[in-house]
Amino acid sequence: MSANRQSYKNSQKVKKRKKKRIWVWIVAPIVVLVLGAGVYAGTLYKKAESVMNKSYKPIERDSARVKPLTIDKTSILFIGVDGSEKRKKDGAARSDALMLATFNKAEKSVKLLSIPRDSYVHIPEKDIYTKINHAHAYGGVKLTLETVEELLDIPVDYYVKMNFNAFIDVVNALGGITVDVPYTFSEQDSKDRPKAITLEKGVQELDGEQALALARTRKKDSDIQRGERQQQILKAIMTKAVSVKSLGNYTDVMEAVGKNMTTDLAFDQMKSFLGYLQAGNNLNIETLSLAGKDSYINGVYYYQLDKTKLEETKKILHDQLHILDDTAEDTN
Repeated sequence: MSANRQSYKNSQKVKKRKKKRIWVWIVAPIVVLVLGAGVYAGTLYKKAESVMNKSYKPIERDSARVKPLTIDKTSILFIGVDGSEKRKKDGAARSDALMLATFNKAEKSVKLLSIPRDSYVHIPEKDIYTKINHAHAYGGVKLTLETVEELLDIPVDYYVKMNFNAFIDVVNALGGITVDVPYTFSEQDSKDRPKAITLEKGVQELDGEQALALARTRKKDSDIQRGERQQQILKAIMTKAVSVKSLGNYTDVMEAVGKNMTTDLAFDQMKSFLGYLQAGNNLNIETLSLAGKDSYINGVYYYQLDKTKLEETKKILHDQLHILDDTAEDTN
């Protein structure tokens, strides 16, 4: 384990209150990572480089680590925040979606962990226990990263922050995605018009608005199941992205992402994702969730994480990142 990482180690029955949103912003940056890594010819390469350079925004962190030059054993936190004018008027934005992606290039594996936004956790710096989505309101990306690191006991190497506009634009730029809708439902659209979108149960092609409706609906299942739907949509987008051959599609996707993303991943680091692209069907993508139960504290709803299951999840992530192996190397 590096000195910095070793230092880190030491150091559905929710009552309907104000309706909140769950988004899938994390899908857009993953698509542009794949595109930017896999496209090395002329115009597209320069386009990807330009988009990512404009989105580059490093974060000053107290526990700064030496960033790896290649994407090998790496963790990235995808943060979804509603950047709408309405949300801005309501005050500091909370994160509406959190997903941690851990990559192990040698094993050709990706593990995606959805973190329920109502999870009851400790917020460092503020030294309080509350919903994890409050961390962004209190301290932006920096505090969100620190909160996730403490919760999962792993270093988070990078972040990607998105707003929901990119999600719709990316799905449309790809010409839609194929998804298995689990049940029939009606949902509001991105302009908050009630029941503007109705989807029938079954496998079908969805455009951006329809995919967003599937990702955000809270009608018939839990936060965990909603996270699983979001992961399914992410897989569908990644599958479509690597199969698209149109120059126009690639360019449109990159434009959509560039307008709605900030990250501390440099373009040269993103190119390391070429190894994942080349893995094709041999790439093992596993989705994880945090088990827990509904809980009310002083009349406020929280998602209380199961401590035993949380420890099991930590072990999976440690193994994926070879944290224990790295620690042993550093002590020799």
